[in-house]
Amino acid sequence: MTASPLVTLDLTGATADNVIAVARHNAQIRIAPQVLEELATVRSHIDALASADTPVYGISTGFGALATRHIAPEDRAKLQRSLIRSHAAGMGEPVEREVVRALMFLRAKTLASGRTGVRPVVLETMVGLLNAGITPVVREYGSLGCSGDLAPLSHCALVLMGEGEATDREGVQRPVPELLAEAGLEPVELAEKEGLALVNGTDGMLGQLLMALADLEELADIADATAAMSVEAQMGTDQVFRAELHEPLRPHPGQGRSAANMYNFLSGSPIVASHREGDGRVQDAYSLRCSPQVTGAVRDTIAHARLVATRELAAAIDNPVVLPSGEVTSNGNFHGAPVAYVLDFLAIAVADLGSIAERRTDRMLDPARSRDLPAFLADDPGVDSGMMIAQYTQAGLVAENKRLAVPASVDSIPSSAMQEDHVSLGWHAARKLRTAVGNLRRILAIEMLIAGRALDLRKPLQPGPATGAVLELLRTKVAGPGEDRFLSAEMEAACELLATGEVHRVLEPHLAK
Repeated sequence: MTASPLVTLDLTGATADNVIAVARHNAQIRIAPQVLEELATVRSHIDALASADTPVYGISTGFGALATRHIAPEDRAKLQRSLIRSHAAGMGEPVEREVVRALMFLRAKTLASGRTGVRPVVLETMVGLLNAGITPVVREYGSLGCSGDLAPLSHCALVLMGEGEATDREGVQRPVPELLAEAGLEPVELAEKEGLALVNGTDGMLGQLLMALADLEELADIADATAAMSVEAQMGTDQVFRAELHEPLRPHPGQGRSAANMYNFLSGSPIVASHREGDGRVQDAYSLRCSPQVTGAVRDTIAHARLVATRELAAAIDNPVVLPSGEVTSNGNFHGAPVAYVLDFLAIAVADLGSIAERRTDRMLDPARSRDLPAFLADDPGVDSGMMIAQYTQAGLVAENKRLAVPASVDSIPSSAMQEDHVSLGWHAARKLRTAVGNLRRILAIEMLIAGRALDLRKPLQPGPATGAVLELLRTKVAGPGEDRFLSAEMEAACELLATGEVHRVLEPHLAK
């Protein structure tokens, strides 16, 4: 995989594109010199507080419900080690490499802000791990999304210390000391404040939000395209997608964008033109006619979530935090509610987008509603089952996404002896959204596959240039109509065309500007 351009960490933070570049495309990271200078300056305040007689939370005290205990100087290195070791308490399967890289880069971004009080070596080692392709093993369960993504970040911090579990650039798990030595990195002995600084952030849930947004922005365009293919396949009209029926009458930006996409995708379609006159139907079904209203609402939800994510990217989350004045003070900015809410909101939107796609698909398989298409698009209905069970799979994915749309953020389980008595469960919201986005991609792939077969069955009538380009691409991986054959592999191949961005690339010339 080709590395993305160099990403520079400076005092202004990071962008969503930076996060994607590092997480998914192995971009190398450079630390701006002024960052290291700022870290050294801020660290001098921490050292002064550490040597003072007055206890300061996170520097010379215990943590959480144990914050009342003053820790003697000779025990503070042990305090930091104990914090990370005890908090690296995740269980379950390892989460995906890109998720770990995203949360590490976001934590590095906050360390680089100068508001956490860590020494330059801590940031340099974190960046060194990312640049070397060393990925800590982070387990599925462990974060409550309050006091930060504690367990996931602790598993990462443990690797900085030369402990824990990690994989190399090829994904092979190897001893951490061996990986560090190979990369020319020394284990870090954490000093006062540094343990908390490494684990007190919303980085896991935010990283997954940013990646979901990148995926969903593309999938919204795909949904417009598969909907357009379904309109053609069912001999529907393009007239309900005209601009004057959207922006002037109902000015939701997302709806206008999706309607414009669908109108563009259907432009020049011989299938649509073939029944423009003399068609006795007054209106198409809701799943066809209202596609821009639903996909557009998803787009507007994405826009709101993007605003929240952008604000969170600009944050420097730690507790306690070092203010520009040098004051070190407690706060509650680690609480994940803002991110958790939009993760849940997106899961609702994703579930509904998949639901309307499945309804469009089902219509193409039912001869009572499909406008003269064979039952289940089968070659010999009765002998062949055609696409019958593909819709079953699609319906099962829709059903799962409905379950995943149940909000995580409305739940809360108190922890830390009731000191942390309200938590966001943002990590859980992020994990279920990630699953739902993957399911949506499969749902749209099945609609594309079935609509593509229906379009072939409309020959000699041809689809429009945009939908025709999608069908042509699909036919490079999946054969057209015929006798029943092994369907699972074809469904996976169609999904892969979406996942790799190939379908989106053929649509780009036809997207609304």
